[in-house]
Amino acid sequence: MRQVVPGPCPACGTEIEYIYQTEEIPYFFEILIISALCPTCGYRLADTELLKNAEPSRWELTIESPANLDIRVVRSMNGVISIPELGVHVDPGPACEGFVSNVEGVLNRIDAVLESVIGWTDDDDERRNALQLREQIAEVKKGRLPVTLRIDDPTGNSAILGDRARIYPITAAECGYGPDTAE
Repeated sequence: MRQVVPGPCPACGTEIEYIYQTEEIPYFFEILIISALCPTCGYRLADTELLKNAEPSRWELTIESPANLDIRVVRSMNGVISIPELGVHVDPGPACEGFVSNVEGVLNRIDAVLESVIGWTDDDDERRNALQLREQIAEVKKGRLPVTLRIDDPTGNSAILGDRARIYPITAAECGYGPDTAE
């Protein structure tokens, strides 16, 4: 189902279209994709929500082979992505967008950020660390370096949709949103 709802842009007030579309994820459940784009100021919104009763959750998947790269990943704009073995921790910021992708797509997003860091930093240590992390991500993709992909979401609207993925209930503090957070 697709529904278009007019409304004001939260950044500039121009009337824009908000698109609400549901998608069925095979062998799982429906998700709602919400998007908007303001042609005047460039404001963008992209988010996903699971159409089920969602509780704060942690999803984990051990990535051990290239076959794991095809496993679907749904990340809401509140999801915190981490790969503990690599020291990767991606907190949602004010411009964070939700997405539906796969494990390879998540790794490619991280790799693209590292490529940007390499291009703009003048710090040799930072550049060296980014290059090393890019090499490790390449090894993960080849199945030579097993790691854990983790998504913590206080809204419960993120998921890793594979048979080997595990889900755990969590508190908001465990998601990095409380005063007692530590990783």
